[in-house]
Amino acid sequence: MQQKLIDIKESAFKELEVVLEGTILEEIRVKYLGKKGELTTILRGMGALSAEERPLVGKLVNVVKKDVEDKIESISKEIKETEKNAKLSSEVIDISMPGKKNIIGKRHPLDLTLASMKEIFVSMGFTIEEGPEVELDHYNFEALNIPKDHPARSEQDTFYINENLVLRTQTSPVQIRVMEEQKPPIKMIAPGKVYRSDAVDATHSPIFYQMEGLVIDKGVTFADLKGTLELFAKKMFGDKVKTKFRPHHFPFTEPSAEMDATCFVCEGSGCKVCKGSGWIELLGCGMVHPQVLRNCGIDPEEYSGFAFGFGVDRMVMLKYGIDDIRLLYESDMRFLNQF
Repeated sequence: MQQKLIDIKESAFKELEVVLEGTILEEIRVKYLGKKGELTTILRGMGALSAEERPLVGKLVNVVKKDVEDKIESISKEIKETEKNAKLSSEVIDISMPGKKNIIGKRHPLDLTLASMKEIFVSMGFTIEEGPEVELDHYNFEALNIPKDHPARSEQDTFYINENLVLRTQTSPVQIRVMEEQKPPIKMIAPGKVYRSDAVDATHSPIFYQMEGLVIDKGVTFADLKGTLELFAKKMFGDKVKTKFRPHHFPFTEPSAEMDATCFVCEGSGCKVCKGSGWIELLGCGMVHPQVLRNCGIDPEEYSGFAFGFGVDRMVMLKYGIDDIRLLYESDMRFLNQF
């Protein structure tokens, strides 16, 4: 039995001498030290030995087992070290190679234009207000003097969630909420996304951005409205820009108007941007309808005010000469890298 143990040790060491990879090393470990290995088999058969042989064989088994385990551990470390060195050799960095240029992100043209518009109005004393994009019909229509049977509802292709809940078609509901919650004087703008069920084409999108403004105080007149918007146009497009107002109709303002500005590309001489007219339509505006003030608990005999609204996407397209609104939402880096 003792000779057999010596032979097992010599056989194990002989096999271990040529091991170069971990999988073969594991096979040898299982062969000699595993649950069904040769040394384990001898240990299980020690019950058949005489009382004199048993301690001698047991001691020798432990010695052989320890020697084999140490040898396996030593070879395992050598293999790991060899693999580590090989990996390091394959990962050598050539410091003479040129580095890779990191691509730096740019602000979206919508964000750039919106930031400029906000900055202009904040410098004029306006606050920025926000409201929910999923809005009650009451705030989106009824409080703005557009009741259930009003024909103006057919002019706005609305996304209805249910009879009383819609995706807001304008940011005007924010104005209503502010008038309900704050006492005059009020001087605010409400920028944000709005939704209309429009077919997608070069000038229409079901999602777009608006910025609406509201001023409520004692003695506010149409002259204040004109002065505010003319100052905005000059700050946005330059001191040479001129403006004109045309009569219009909105259910929530009376009187109502649309404001045009001289084309900032051709300065009024006529070009493809302004379609040869020399003027570009910028926004809708007007004096807040007395009934809208009453709906919000404000006495129209004491207070008056004006409101206005821009299509921010349109401002972006005009400012940068973009002829397709879809370019603003397609995340095409060839387009966005120009800004």
